[in-house]
Amino acid sequence: MDAAVATKHPVKINRWLPYWAVFQADVRLTLRSWVFRTWVIVSVLATVGYLIYSYGVLREAGIRQPASRLVSDLLRWTLLGSVTLIIVMTAGCISSERGTMADSVLSRGISRYQYFLGKWHARLATILSTFLVLGAFTLLGSFFLLHDDLSLSGSLVALATVGALLAAVISCGVAVSAMANSSVLGIAILWLTLYGGGFVLSIVPAKLPLPDWSLANLTFVLQGFYDLHALGRIALWSAGVSGAGALVGLVYFSRRDV
Repeated sequence: MDAAVATKHPVKINRWLPYWAVFQADVRLTLRSWVFRTWVIVSVLATVGYLIYSYGVLREAGIRQPASRLVSDLLRWTLLGSVTLIIVMTAGCISSERGTMADSVLSRGISRYQYFLGKWHARLATILSTFLVLGAFTLLGSFFLLHDDLSLSGSLVALATVGALLAAVISCGVAVSAMANSSVLGIAILWLTLYGGGFVLSIVPAKLPLPDWSLANLTFVLQGFYDLHALGRIALWSAGVSGAGALVGLVYFSRRDV
C-alpha cells in the first residue's frame, strides 16, 4: 500500500534549485551592499545635477547643448567613473566568502558549478539591469528637458554597446574572485588588468574597433549615425571576453581547494 502511494505521487527533484537559491541570495546581498548603493546614489546625483545644469544654461543663457553630447558624457563617465566600484562589487563576491565556502558548497548539496553560475548571473543581472534603468532615466530626462538630437535606435544601440563592455568587466571580476585568495588581492589584480589593458589597447594600432573608439563616438551613435557592423564586432568581442573569463574562473574554481 505504501509503495503504491509512493509511486502514485513521485517526488520531483529540481536540480537547479541550489543555483536559484544562490542567485536570489546574491541579488539580495548586492542590493544591500553599501558599495552598490553608493554607486547608484552617485550616478543618480551626477545625472540629475548635469541635467539641471544643462537645462538652466538653456533657460537663462539660451545656450543649447546637444542632448547627444550630454548623454554621451554621462554614459561614458558612468562606465569609466564607476569601474572601480564595479570591481569592488564583483572581485570580492566569491573570495569574501572563502571562510564559509567549504560549508556552503561541499556540505549542503550545492555543486561548485551551480555556486559559481549563481554568483556570476546574479551580479550580471543586478548591475546590468541597474545600469540600463539609470541609462533609460538619463535618456528620458534629456529628451523632456532638452528636446534635441537623440535618436531612439541610436540610444538603444549606445546602451547595448556600453552594457556589453560592462558585462565583460563584471564577468572578469567574478572570475578573478573565484581564483583569488582574498578580496583585496582580487580587486588589485582586476584593477591593474583592466586599466593596464586599456592603456595598452589605446596606444597599440589595431584594425578592429576598440572600446575607447566606441566610447569616443557615442555622441554620433546617439544621433543615429553609427556603423552597426563595427559596434556589433565590439559587442561580440565583449561577449567572448565575458564568456572566456567566466569559463576560466569556473574551471579553476571547480578544481581548487576552498
